Amino acid sequence: MRVVEVTAYGGPEVLRMARRPEPEAGDVPGKVRVRLKAAGVNQADVRIRAGLYADAVGDLKPPFVLGTDFAGKLLDPVPGMAPGTRVAGTVPWYALLNGEGTYAEVIWVDPEWLAVIPEHVEYTVAASVPLASATAQQGLDRLALPAGATLLVTGGSTVVGRFAVQHAHAAGLRVVAVAHEGDEAELRILGADHAVPRGTPEEVRARVTEVAPEGVDGIFDGALFGGGSLPLLKDGGVFAAIAPDRIPPAERNIRVEVVRATPDAARLKETLQKVADRELLTRVADVLPLEEVAEAHRRAEAGHRPGRIVLLI
Repeated sequence: MRVVEVTAYGGPEVLRMARRPEPEAGDVPGKVRVRLKAAGVNQADVRIRAGLYADAVGDLKPPFVLGTDFAGKLLDPVPGMAPGTRVAGTVPWYALLNGEGTYAEVIWVDPEWLAVIPEHVEYTVAASVPLASATAQQGLDRLALPAGATLLVTGGSTVVGRFAVQHAHAAGLRVVAVAHEGDEAELRILGADHAVPRGTPEEVRARVTEVAPEGVDGIFDGALFGGGSLPLLKDGGVFAAIAPDRIPPAERNIRVEVVRATPDAARLKETLQKVADRELLTRVADVLPLEEVAEAHRRAEAGHRPGRIVLLI
């Protein structure tokens, strides 16, 4: 089968197509196979490939396969799902650290990671959802803000940020979102009370202060600003960091929570159904074939377009 390997830490050129034996049924006890149709490209993939997390991955060395989000067809039966069922999920790449990700034609998964893709939801759309929605939901869980509190979502135009805005609005929070140029109106439709354009940290702080002069109670850092947005947080507020190299130092009794999403099939099933019903919106920025994975990483690094870049397999 075809896979994409990280052959060394570096730029997108280190991503190479390779051939590996296709998994056989029953080879890994407790796991089942999924033949992938689509896989998401996440910022974590880009940062791992670049070597920014080399210390965090311990003994794992190239060559390895990146990727967490997937959508495809189940090859082996599991309770409640027959072979051929359309499924999506997240591989907990960081927890496993075995270098077996979703940039591949066939993968092993734990049945507990799987959610059925509703009818009329395309594979590419389904592949944009799992990690982003889980990160947003679990980040809000860690923030634990009461209804009526003010939440700043940086990177509001990203897939993770969009889900954070929507879930936060549903939880009764007052949401201020930092938006990609031209997305302000859409983010307000998704639930943001205020949407301010992105810019330098100084510009963003000034714009947020205009709409939240008293400061914010919590920050969901979808844009990986790190400490750049910390001055906007009230004393005793809470900050959710979604990247291990963007964790600000604690100060002024601020609580810093590090969010590393874990698979949650029940929540994913609910989220995918809401996407099917147009109650939640995701965004696919680009769809590229697996062979063009290096270009996918270039676009992800350049911020080519807000939204998830998806590999078609």
